[in-house]
Amino acid sequence: MNWSDGESYIAVGMAVAVIRYTRKLLETETRLPRWDIYFKNVWLSGFVLMALGEVFPDPWLIWYQLIIIGSVYYTVWQLPAFRPAKMLLLGIAPYSFLIVFKDLLRHLARTFYKANGDYFEAASTFAFIWLVTFLFIANSQKKALAKEQLEREKEAEQRRIIEAKKNELEYLVAERTAEITRQKEELEQALVELKATQSQLVHSEKMASLGELTAGIAHEIQNPLNFVNNFSEVSIELIDELSEEQAKADRDVELEAEILTDLKQNLQKITQHGNRAASIVKGMLQHSRASTGQREAIDLNALADEYLRLAYHGLRAKDKTFNAQLKTDLDASLGTISVIPQDIGRVLLNLFTNAFYAVHQRQKKGEGPAYQPTVTVRTRCIDKEAVISVSDNGTGIPEELQSKIFQPFFTTKPTGEGTGLGLSLAYDIVTKGHNGTMTVESREGEGTTFTIALPA
Repeated sequence: MNWSDGESYIAVGMAVAVIRYTRKLLETETRLPRWDIYFKNVWLSGFVLMALGEVFPDPWLIWYQLIIIGSVYYTVWQLPAFRPAKMLLLGIAPYSFLIVFKDLLRHLARTFYKANGDYFEAASTFAFIWLVTFLFIANSQKKALAKEQLEREKEAEQRRIIEAKKNELEYLVAERTAEITRQKEELEQALVELKATQSQLVHSEKMASLGELTAGIAHEIQNPLNFVNNFSEVSIELIDELSEEQAKADRDVELEAEILTDLKQNLQKITQHGNRAASIVKGMLQHSRASTGQREAIDLNALADEYLRLAYHGLRAKDKTFNAQLKTDLDASLGTISVIPQDIGRVLLNLFTNAFYAVHQRQKKGEGPAYQPTVTVRTRCIDKEAVISVSDNGTGIPEELQSKIFQPFFTTKPTGEGTGLGLSLAYDIVTKGHNGTMTVESREGEGTTFTIALPA
């Protein structure tokens, strides 16, 4: 091997081509960056060997081939998991072995090499075809791997996008959950405040009806108290007369008996009117305290009559000029009925108070002396139901408002004169508390009738 030998330059050129192809196929620049720095310059060893070839002839070409082949083998050995490297190894192994073997025979056994040259050429051709075939397979595998890598990168990108979307959705869900939780807490707080306000309004409505009742009681209780006082004074005078008669020597027994009879009658009257006063006070106490929810058998006629008069006197306590005609049509066959007295009392008081308010408003409009404010209460026993009707000839309710009067906080009264809870509470007491019905019939400018039906 020397500088003038064209075969040497061919060998160097082929080494450069083999190294470049191997580096490209195996991607050593990225897969083996530290080794690639040396591997890409291995071909330079050919110039060193050519220089040495001037002193040491041909055998150095074999060493050069061994260096190139060994570098390729070492590179393949460092990539055991890379499939194209395996194909390159399978493809280059027979060809490289044959080249080295031929050069060794050419230098060490020239006669044998020349005698069998045709066989070696045929073997070289076969080895070259074998090499090209496996290089083609290696290239195909590399393309397949590149495609798989691209698909993996796409999948990774899609996973990254999905993960980003997932994180974004989780953040939005967490944010929305926090917002919903905050709104829930606000609604719960609003509900607590609403219930507190509702309780206050219900209490205000009860206190308003209690005020109406108290005003009526103050007037109504005055009558039995006057009777008690009057009969007490008369009884004291009778006792004095009896004492004087008993002190006489000639006592009049008949007069004493007459005085005792009058005294007994007075005490009976005192007891009667005292019981009347006690009944009124008991009704007030029942109305003012919270409902126990316990049903009691009561005389519905007596309850309706008493609350009618109490409601009337309650309005008269506010306006002494107001007068109205009270009519009662009570069915004596109704008997007692099992109800919650405090609750039904509130219902009747509310209906009577509204009725007197309606006739009073119509009277104030200047209907003239021909108009006589009238409130009527009727009781009947119809189909095993106790039916109570409260009628008035007041202002009436417009037809478009009649469907709303049982709604909470709805009122036909001016602002400040009604809470809008009276009829709503009354409706709930009758329908939910006693499984009854409550209806209204009204004509604007003529009057209104409320009808309550309770299971007897």
